[in-house]
Amino acid sequence: MGKTMRAVEITEAGGPDVLRLTERPVPEPGHGQVVLKVAWAGVNRPDALQRAGLYAPPPTASDLPGLEASGTVVAIGDGVTGVAEGDEVCALLPGGGYAEYVATPAAHCLPVPAGMGLKEAACLPETYFTVWSNVFKRGGLEGGERFLVHGGSSGIGTTAIQLANVFGARVFATAGSDEKCQACLDLGAEEAINYREADFVEVMRAQGGANLILDMVGGDYIPRNLSALADDGRLVQIAFLQGPKVEMNFAQLMTRRLTMTGSTLRPQSDLAKARIAQDLREAVWPLLEAGRVAPVMDQEFALEDAARAHERMEGSGHIGKIVLKVG
Repeated sequence: MGKTMRAVEITEAGGPDVLRLTERPVPEPGHGQVVLKVAWAGVNRPDALQRAGLYAPPPTASDLPGLEASGTVVAIGDGVTGVAEGDEVCALLPGGGYAEYVATPAAHCLPVPAGMGLKEAACLPETYFTVWSNVFKRGGLEGGERFLVHGGSSGIGTTAIQLANVFGARVFATAGSDEKCQACLDLGAEEAINYREADFVEVMRAQGGANLILDMVGGDYIPRNLSALADDGRLVQIAFLQGPKVEMNFAQLMTRRLTMTGSTLRPQSDLAKARIAQDLREAVWPLLEAGRVAPVMDQEFALEDAARAHERMEGSGHIGKIVLKVG
């Protein structure tokens, strides 16, 4: 390693054009951390929110965007076990993925699944950590339940459809075009609802209501989600693309025994993320290695074209994951 590296920084809050290639010092591993030589970095909605000034990184995290990456371990800090220099891993990051090197807790690294390349592995951490912790742990999805995921063609959506299907749930999804709906069906959704043409509330009510809904839209979807739930149903909120504020009547929360919850991944403790990583290693990594679930790839961009990658994501034309080629 040299002393400096190429990285993409956020020069000011704004649109994709505020992303600029720069030189930064190569990070050093702290206690319990490793440094990765990044091969590929995933591009996610929180990156765009951070760029827009709406999602500040934690005080101890890098100010560089990028919450997941794949690559090779090139340095190890004190207190690290189970990871060695030269290992190829994918990792959930506190930030800093849009760079040639990044430091992250060793406990947040997972081996590249057998038979999978580094490009595909870079798409796993952010979405699989998010889906596992919200759909299965917080949401408690069980086999046979009716599960609705909004944004079914997104990175989160394509992951949630596959995992819910493998674990025996009946899966429903919303998407904004016939092409995206077909992608959801191909991944295992029982029904894909084009929200421009049909009302997901009516569709789910006809099925008896959803036992669990995973939502990243917010806004006026929140009261509609409650209406789409079955009695004793659960709503898990993970983002607010249409805003976090809405006026609504909470009476049905009591009369129908509904549960509303939610979470964001980045602010959680290192220990909480390490526990999710261990769950994934035991319950999901064998499914990836067996080919029963897989990341859905959209498009790749060079590191210096990060702005174009953000334009692609925010244009909402993508199906699955967008990645940056770094190394």
